[in-house]
Amino acid sequence: MFKFALTALALSFIVLAAQPASAQQAAESTPITLTATVVDLSCNTVYGLAGDDHRMCSQMCFDQGIPLALLAEDGTLYLPVTMAMGTERGDKDLRGHAEHTVTVTGRVISRGGLNTILIESIRM
Repeated sequence: MFKFALTALALSFIVLAAQPASAQQAAESTPITLTATVVDLSCNTVYGLAGDDHRMCSQMCFDQGIPLALLAEDGTLYLPVTMAMGTERGDKDLRGHAEHTVTVTGRVISRGGLNTILIESIRM
């Protein structure tokens, strides 16, 4: 019983320590509205594949776990993320928009050359 209580106490400290990082990330994010094309990260960046002819392939790639990304009009690539822990995907609402141009509102966090976006709304 003592080991269980000690383990529970240690886990609670870990959870509490992680919360300020999430708050800090949200505070460091920048609100943005951008027009972008939803692309599958692998085929677009490796093979240059895109467009309506590639739509079904993008959706199949998504189903296999390959992330969808937003390619902005200025060429900037944004990877959708989520603040939720676990298996929730940040790009889950983009599958139906694969290879379409959308207007997205969200919060951008850029670190180490990677642009991520916490999506708040998507419009066609």
